[in-house]
Formats: sequence, structure tokens, C-alpha cells
Amino acid sequence: MGFYLYKLIAPRVTFAQDMTDAEAQVLKVHSEYWTDYAARGVAVVFGPVLDPKGSWGLAIVEAKDEAKVRAIGTEDPAVKSQFGFKFEVYPMLQVVSRK
Repeated sequence: MGFYLYKLIAPRVTFAQDMTDAEAQVLKVHSEYWTDYAARGVAVVFGPVLDPKGSWGLAIVEAKDEAKVRAIGTEDPAVKSQFGFKFEVYPMLQVVSRK
């Protein structure tokens, strides 16, 4: 098992400020999707990052390999939507967490 950073990339830099009602609904389902992974202990933490260059989503995922995280990302309702979300996965070399 290892840890991975999952980065959800919004379709535009201004997304957090000007998302449509339809996009907000997709993000609601996206949040429910990741809440389920958190409840099962797969997602350690997840949420939006308010980067001045454009907000993006973050999840730290514990999985047996990167392929599993990519499979989770491929099924993410935001990624599956027609709105143009993309994702990236980065393996973490080492993780130190609080007790």
C-alpha cells in the first residue's frame, strides 16, 4: 500500500467563482463519491484548494498502486461529466502523519 496525491483540475481558472448550477450539481455528486472513499478509509483527506492561480481539488489516497488511484479518478463523477475536468496522480515517496 502507498499514498498518492490526486489532483482534480477544473475546466477553467475562474471555476470556483463562476460555476454554473449544473456544474455545482456535478460537484455535489463528486463530493458524495469522495465521501464514500473517505468512509472506507481509502481517501485520507479531500477538498478544494483555493490556489490564487486557479482552484483545484485534492485527495490523499491510500491504495495498493497508482493504477487503482487512476481507476478511482476515471470514475470520478466530475471527470466523467461533460464539463472538462481532468485529473493527475502523483505517488508520494514518504508519508508522515499525526498519531
